[in-house]
Amino acid sequence: MYKKIYLIVDELASSETFDELLNYIKTQYKIVPDIHSHMDMFEEGDENELYLLYLDDDEIKIFFKNHLQSKLNIGILPNDKAALAMKNYGISKDLFEAVDDALNIECRSEIDLLICNELIAFNSVVIGDMHGMNRLNLNESSRWQKVKYFFNNLKNIKFKSYSLSTSKEHTIKTVASGITILEHTIQDEKLALKDSLSIHDGKLNAFILAPTSLISYLWYLLSIFFYQKVSIKALPRSLGYIKTANLTISSSEPIEYMLDGALLSAQEVELNTMRDTMKVHLGRSLIDNVKVENNQVESKDIINLNALPHGEMNKFLIDKKLPLFKKASEDDFKELFLNLRSSAKFTYVFLILMILSTLLATTGLFANSAPVIIGAMILAPLMAPIISLSMGVVRAENLLISQSIRTLSIGIVMALFFSAIFTFIIPLERITPEMQGRLNPNILDLMVAILSGIAGAYANSKEEVAKSLAGVAIAVALVPPLSVTGIGIGLGSFDVIYGSFLLFITNLIGITLSAALTFIVLGYSPVTTAKKGIYYTSVLLTIITIPLIFSFADMIEKNKYMSDLESVKSIILHEEKIELNIYDVKLNNDVLVVDLQSISEKPLTHEEYVKIKQSIEKKLQRRIVLEVTPMIIVR
Repeated sequence: MYKKIYLIVDELASSETFDELLNYIKTQYKIVPDIHSHMDMFEEGDENELYLLYLDDDEIKIFFKNHLQSKLNIGILPNDKAALAMKNYGISKDLFEAVDDALNIECRSEIDLLICNELIAFNSVVIGDMHGMNRLNLNESSRWQKVKYFFNNLKNIKFKSYSLSTSKEHTIKTVASGITILEHTIQDEKLALKDSLSIHDGKLNAFILAPTSLISYLWYLLSIFFYQKVSIKALPRSLGYIKTANLTISSSEPIEYMLDGALLSAQEVELNTMRDTMKVHLGRSLIDNVKVENNQVESKDIINLNALPHGEMNKFLIDKKLPLFKKASEDDFKELFLNLRSSAKFTYVFLILMILSTLLATTGLFANSAPVIIGAMILAPLMAPIISLSMGVVRAENLLISQSIRTLSIGIVMALFFSAIFTFIIPLERITPEMQGRLNPNILDLMVAILSGIAGAYANSKEEVAKSLAGVAIAVALVPPLSVTGIGIGLGSFDVIYGSFLLFITNLIGITLSAALTFIVLGYSPVTTAKKGIYYTSVLLTIITIPLIFSFADMIEKNKYMSDLESVKSIILHEEKIELNIYDVKLNNDVLVVDLQSISEKPLTHEEYVKIKQSIEKKLQRRIVLEVTPMIIVR
């Protein structure tokens, strides 16, 4: 318990509540306070003395600054002109409750102070516009106001170049729309920040807003205006974060900034945190924070700026509008472009792998062996020049396009030639289920191609996921359809040639278009450059889609018939049960062909087959052609 109280007061000494305050202290604590001005200076503090500040925010800052090294025991009393100090230290709005907290030793804590250009900051320092994050009362706005703020921010973002130097002499050059610096926060529903920032760690916290695309900026705005919370553990990509003891921010132009709401300007903003420099009685709502944090060890610096712009992107954001998708850096593009240019060139390694994968796939198709066909998919080198072609399309690189097309053409011709020769030599002509499965492509196959193209482009652009290309190759299966086309040529079957080559062309165009669009999204080409190539590829895809739609409609109709026939398991003929296994339903020129197996103990007559046919026609409500494979059981 304190034995002496210094009541620091100036203008508020004439307020109506001042006498009530004095009487409360005298009555409850049997102490008569000494009255002093905030400009009075005091020596080193005594553990038995309390300095009770009944001042406005500016006067409190002056008192703090005059006694930074004095280790005084300080309590803060609420009033209308001390809103920042009250909020910063959790001071109760009730005057007498705040007095009780100021005389409660459990509420006392050594706190950090944020100094900005030699001025004390209670709340925050804001440079530029944080587009929502610096509106701490945003959650009190109506839904209409939030929508209005949202769209105003969406179209008004501007960038300025900054150099940021930390206490560890780490310097970062970037551009940003705004920077907010906080020393600490308390958990509050009105705050845009979900985390509580410590008042005892000797660090300041800087949040840098620098979206590199309209998509990432839009996501940030949605988080702020509607979800209303961001977390340090999962920051939007538009936000960078620095936790350090000292931070210097400079720019080629004067920096305008807001310190606790006051507009100031300087060529350089120097911020530092004075650790445990004041002994302040916090509000009772923060007692738990005091107990947890009082013995906190100083934490390490944190610099999380990986998503912020750098290099040529800085100039791009200052001079031009924010792009829809993030623009890849020149270093990223050079490395990827060199790899893709190498993949586009024809080599003997490509030729040998193409021939081997074709022969392996053709063998697997005749053997009806899925594992052998999968091996051929992994071995096939076709995916690489297709992805290179996609980059050529979006960058309008004629050399890359011509090299990719040349390599692909040679690979396709080699695949058709060797699979046709293999078919002509081998004494087999049966169309296996593995071949049959590649004769009727539909919209689902196009979807596989599109998703594979996205995966292929992304895997090529990200070195850490490049190993996933084998999985992409298996998913899209480029060589097996070509091998089936070669088998069709060897057998002289137009239906086999048409169906399988349509599947290959679907894969080729689907991958090219989706990979090209993925490269645009990843920022490897502006939309204006890619427009022409995307247009022509889209036209080709539209043409290819027409037969796929019809094929998909046939598939839907076939599935409907198969569903209707699921209940057809057997039929009774002449008091004998005949089991029926429906194998397939085919639509050949509007003729419905039902392929089934009949299981009986004696051969069936033609009339009995007709009755089976009539029974199925009654079920389907249409005429059919019946293909029957009989099985006789001898007991």
